[in-house]
Amino acid sequence: MKLKNTYFLLRHGQAHSNRDGFVSSWPEKVYNPLTVKGKKQIEKIATNLKKEKIDLIISSDLLRTRLSAEIVAARVGANIKFDKRIREIGFGILNGKKEDDWRSFFNNKKERFTRKPKGGENYRDVKRRVGAFLGDINHQYKNKRILIIAHAAILFSFQSVVLGYNEEQERRYVKKLEMSTGELRKI
Repeated sequence: MKLKNTYFLLRHGQAHSNRDGFVSSWPEKVYNPLTVKGKKQIEKIATNLKKEKIDLIISSDLLRTRLSAEIVAARVGANIKFDKRIREIGFGILNGKKEDDWRSFFNNKKERFTRKPKGGENYRDVKRRVGAFLGDINHQYKNKRILIIAHAAILFSFQSVVLGYNEEQERRYVKKLEMSTGELRKI
Protein backbone atom coordinates (compact mmCIF):
# COMPACT_ATOMS: atom_id res chain seq x y z
CA MET A 1 0.00 0.00 0.00
CA LYS A 2 1.32 3.43 -0.93
CA LEU A 3 1.23 5.61 2.16
CA LYS A 4 0.22 9.29 1.91
CA ASN A 5 1.26 10.03 5.49
CA THR A 6 4.08 9.23 7.88
CA TYR A 7 2.83 6.82 10.53
CA PHE A 8 4.24 6.20 13.97
CA LEU A 9 3.01 3.05 15.70
CA LEU A 10 2.96 2.88 19.48
CA ARG A 11 1.87 -0.09 21.51
CA HIS A 12 0.28 1.07 24.77
CA GLY A 13 2.37 0.96 27.90
CA GLN A 14 2.36 -2.06 30.16
CA ALA A 15 -1.15 -2.60 31.56
CA HIS A 16 -2.42 -4.84 34.34
CA SER A 17 -3.30 -7.47 31.69
CA ASN A 18 0.32 -7.62 30.49
CA ARG A 19 1.70 -7.81 34.02
CA ASP A 20 -0.87 -10.27 35.32
CA GLY A 21 -1.28 -12.48 32.24
CA PHE A 22 -4.90 -12.05 31.17
CA VAL A 23 -6.48 -11.04 27.86
CA SER A 24 -8.68 -7.97 27.57
CA SER A 25 -10.72 -6.71 24.65
CA TRP A 26 -14.13 -5.10 24.19
CA PRO A 27 -16.19 -4.97 26.33
CA GLU A 28 -13.62 -4.39 29.03
CA LYS A 29 -14.60 -6.90 31.73
CA VAL A 30 -11.65 -6.22 34.03
CA TYR A 31 -10.30 -2.83 35.10
CA ASN A 32 -7.11 -2.62 33.08
CA PRO A 33 -5.20 0.66 33.42
CA LEU A 34 -1.49 1.20 32.86
CA THR A 35 0.89 0.01 35.55
CA VAL A 36 3.48 2.38 37.04
CA LYS A 37 5.99 0.82 34.63
CA GLY A 38 3.57 1.38 31.73
CA LYS A 39 3.12 5.06 32.58
CA LYS A 40 6.90 5.52 32.70
CA GLN A 41 7.31 3.77 29.32
CA ILE A 42 4.83 6.15 27.69
CA GLU A 43 6.18 9.27 29.42
CA LYS A 44 9.66 8.50 28.09
CA ILE A 45 8.36 7.93 24.54
CA ALA A 46 6.19 11.05 24.72
CA THR A 47 9.24 13.14 25.54
CA ASN A 48 11.10 11.67 22.55
CA LEU A 49 8.08 12.18 20.27
CA LYS A 50 8.04 15.95 20.80
CA LYS A 51 10.68 16.38 18.09
CA GLU A 52 8.59 14.38 15.57
CA LYS A 53 5.91 17.09 15.29
CA ILE A 54 2.93 14.75 15.42
CA ASP A 55 -0.15 16.23 13.69
CA LEU A 56 -2.73 13.77 15.00
CA ILE A 57 -3.05 10.85 17.41
CA ILE A 58 -5.47 8.06 16.56
CA SER A 59 -5.99 5.65 19.42
CA SER A 60 -8.02 2.62 20.36
CA ASP A 61 -10.67 3.57 22.89
CA LEU A 62 -9.77 0.85 25.41
CA LEU A 63 -8.57 2.15 28.78
CA ARG A 64 -4.87 1.26 28.44
CA THR A 65 -4.60 2.94 25.04
CA ARG A 66 -6.69 5.95 26.07
CA LEU A 67 -4.39 6.55 29.02
CA SER A 68 -1.31 6.17 26.81
CA ALA A 69 -2.79 8.61 24.25
CA GLU A 70 -3.57 11.20 26.92
CA ILE A 71 0.00 11.12 28.24
CA VAL A 72 1.44 11.55 24.73
CA ALA A 73 -1.06 14.26 23.71
CA ALA A 74 -0.22 16.34 26.78
CA ARG A 75 3.47 16.29 25.78
CA VAL A 76 3.24 16.71 21.99
CA GLY A 77 0.20 18.98 21.80
CA ALA A 78 -1.71 16.89 19.24
CA ASN A 79 -5.42 16.10 19.25
CA ILE A 80 -6.63 12.55 19.85
CA LYS A 81 -9.25 10.74 17.79
CA PHE A 82 -10.49 7.47 19.27
CA ASP A 83 -11.38 4.73 16.79
CA LYS A 84 -13.12 1.43 17.60
CA ARG A 85 -11.57 -0.24 14.56
CA ILE A 86 -8.19 -0.41 16.28
CA ARG A 87 -9.41 -2.07 19.46
CA GLU A 88 -7.60 -5.23 20.55
CA ILE A 89 -8.48 -8.49 18.82
CA GLY A 90 -11.86 -9.70 20.06
CA PHE A 91 -11.28 -12.55 22.51
CA GLY A 92 -14.98 -13.43 22.68
CA ILE A 93 -15.81 -15.87 25.47
CA LEU A 94 -12.15 -15.81 26.54
CA ASN A 95 -12.19 -12.05 27.22
CA GLY A 96 -10.92 -11.41 30.75
CA LYS A 97 -9.53 -14.96 31.06
CA LYS A 98 -5.92 -16.02 31.50
CA GLU A 99 -3.59 -15.58 28.53
CA ASP A 100 -2.83 -19.31 28.74
CA ASP A 101 -6.53 -20.09 28.17
CA TRP A 102 -6.45 -18.10 24.93
CA ARG A 103 -3.19 -19.69 23.77
CA SER A 104 -4.38 -23.22 24.54
CA PHE A 105 -7.59 -22.60 22.53
CA PHE A 106 -5.45 -23.06 19.41
CA ASN A 107 -3.76 -26.32 18.43
CA ASN A 108 -1.01 -24.35 16.68
CA LYS A 109 -0.18 -20.75 15.75
CA LYS A 110 -1.53 -21.21 12.21
CA GLU A 111 -5.03 -21.67 13.68
CA ARG A 112 -4.96 -18.11 15.01
CA PHE A 113 -5.71 -17.04 11.43
CA THR A 114 -8.68 -19.36 10.94
CA ARG A 115 -10.16 -20.35 14.30
CA LYS A 116 -11.84 -18.00 16.74
CA PRO A 117 -13.46 -18.31 20.14
CA LYS A 118 -17.23 -17.88 20.23
CA GLY A 119 -18.02 -14.18 19.84
CA GLY A 120 -14.38 -13.39 19.04
CA GLU A 121 -12.10 -12.75 16.10
CA ASN A 122 -9.16 -14.42 14.42
CA TYR A 123 -6.12 -12.75 12.82
CA ARG A 124 -7.83 -12.67 9.40
CA ASP A 125 -10.71 -10.68 10.88
CA VAL A 126 -8.30 -8.24 12.52
CA LYS A 127 -6.28 -7.77 9.32
CA ARG A 128 -9.49 -6.98 7.39
CA ARG A 129 -10.55 -4.46 10.05
CA VAL A 130 -7.13 -2.82 10.22
CA GLY A 131 -6.83 -2.74 6.43
CA ALA A 132 -10.13 -0.86 6.16
CA PHE A 133 -9.00 1.56 8.90
CA LEU A 134 -5.67 2.23 7.19
CA GLY A 135 -7.36 2.70 3.81
CA ASP A 136 -9.74 5.26 5.32
CA ILE A 137 -7.15 7.34 7.16
CA ASN A 138 -4.71 7.15 4.25
CA HIS A 139 -7.48 8.56 2.03
CA GLN A 140 -8.67 11.16 4.57
CA TYR A 141 -5.25 12.69 5.38
CA LYS A 142 -2.30 13.68 3.24
CA ASN A 143 1.25 14.56 4.28
CA LYS A 144 0.42 14.28 7.99
CA ARG A 145 2.47 12.78 10.79
CA ILE A 146 0.04 10.42 12.48
CA LEU A 147 0.62 8.47 15.68
CA ILE A 148 -1.41 5.25 15.98
CA ILE A 149 -1.73 3.97 19.56
CA ALA A 150 -3.07 0.45 19.69
CA HIS A 151 -2.56 -3.18 20.69
CA ALA A 152 -0.24 -6.03 19.72
CA ALA A 153 -2.51 -7.76 17.18
CA ILE A 154 -3.58 -4.45 15.64
CA LEU A 155 -0.05 -3.15 15.13
CA PHE A 156 1.06 -6.56 13.82
CA SER A 157 -1.71 -6.39 11.21
CA PHE A 158 -1.07 -2.71 10.41
CA GLN A 159 2.54 -3.48 9.48
CA SER A 160 1.49 -6.58 7.54
CA VAL A 161 -0.99 -4.56 5.47
CA VAL A 162 1.61 -1.88 4.71
CA LEU A 163 4.20 -4.50 3.73
CA GLY A 164 1.66 -6.49 1.69
CA TYR A 165 2.35 -9.70 3.61
CA ASN A 166 0.22 -12.81 3.17
CA GLU A 167 -0.46 -15.17 6.10
CA GLU A 168 2.56 -17.33 5.37
CA GLN A 169 4.81 -14.26 5.48
CA GLU A 170 3.14 -13.06 8.67
CA ARG A 171 3.97 -16.37 10.35
CA ARG A 172 7.51 -16.35 8.95
CA TYR A 173 8.22 -12.77 10.08
CA VAL A 174 6.24 -12.81 13.32
CA LYS A 175 9.23 -11.65 15.40
CA LYS A 176 9.79 -8.72 13.03
CA LEU A 177 6.12 -7.65 13.27
CA GLU A 178 5.55 -8.10 17.01
CA MET A 179 5.84 -5.04 19.24
CA SER A 180 6.45 -4.91 22.98
CA THR A 181 4.44 -2.75 25.34
CA GLY A 182 5.66 0.83 25.12
CA GLU A 183 7.45 0.22 21.81
CA LEU A 184 7.43 2.89 19.07
CA ARG A 185 8.05 2.35 15.34
CA LYS A 186 8.02 4.74 12.40
CA ILE A 187 6.58 3.62 9.07
